[in-house]
Amino acid sequence: MKNILRSRNLHTVCESARCPNIGECFSKPTATFMILGDVCTRQCGFCSVEKGAMSLVVDSDEPQNIALTAKELGLRHVVITSVTRDDLYDGGAMQFALTIKAVKDTIQSISVEVLTPDFKGDKKALKTVLDARPDIFNHNIETVPSLYKKVRPQADYKQSLKVLEMAKNMSHEVVAKSGLMVGLGETKDEVKSVLNDLLNAGCDAVTIGQYLRPSTKNLEVQEYIPLEVFKEYELYGKEIGLNYVYSGPFVRSSYNAEKQVMGNRFIGDMEN
Repeated sequence: MKNILRSRNLHTVCESARCPNIGECFSKPTATFMILGDVCTRQCGFCSVEKGAMSLVVDSDEPQNIALTAKELGLRHVVITSVTRDDLYDGGAMQFALTIKAVKDTIQSISVEVLTPDFKGDKKALKTVLDARPDIFNHNIETVPSLYKKVRPQADYKQSLKVLEMAKNMSHEVVAKSGLMVGLGETKDEVKSVLNDLLNAGCDAVTIGQYLRPSTKNLEVQEYIPLEVFKEYELYGKEIGLNYVYSGPFVRSSYNAEKQVMGNRFIGDMEN
């Protein structure tokens, strides 16, 4: 798997973010492709992706290389994410659109999920992505509002909600999805409040997972959440009207993404 990725100069968030599920996913094989390089222009406290200034260069071969790799691996569902590229005029939106198109043109009957940054709330950038017709639009809220300054210092909770709301308004048929981490010091009431906010923003699906510290440079874990609390969050989300809630310690927004999709619809009785 790694040899295939390296031969085409491709990156995965699985590797860059040190995901705990990487062994399982790579053995299937499946991966979440990370476009626009492997250096992020933001300084989120939870993330192990390399941070720093980026050049303006964007790999023009990347969309087709991802499409060819997905075909070679026999993927039926492709997840495309990126580092945040605040240095680009469109935040990298056009590269998302080109990659979606390349994958769909190369592989018949494939579903495409994008996990995007906030594009600084830029409506035009968001429209560029959605005009390429991804099946699932994912933007992670990541944490509760009270922890944003510590966890996502260069992001804004209300702006992330607005991104999800705009996406759903621009494309009613797209599945709107978001995810958050727990164990960073939030309360149960705060998590439930976020679930309500996501529902009101038009979200169809939410993933909830335990924050695990990827390195000593990142934020410390404040609490390991019991399984029964994950179940409580799942049940609460469904009770308030979310179509799909996938909640568990090792859940990540793109973990088992293919299993989360059936006919481009989320189903709520998947195995955790």
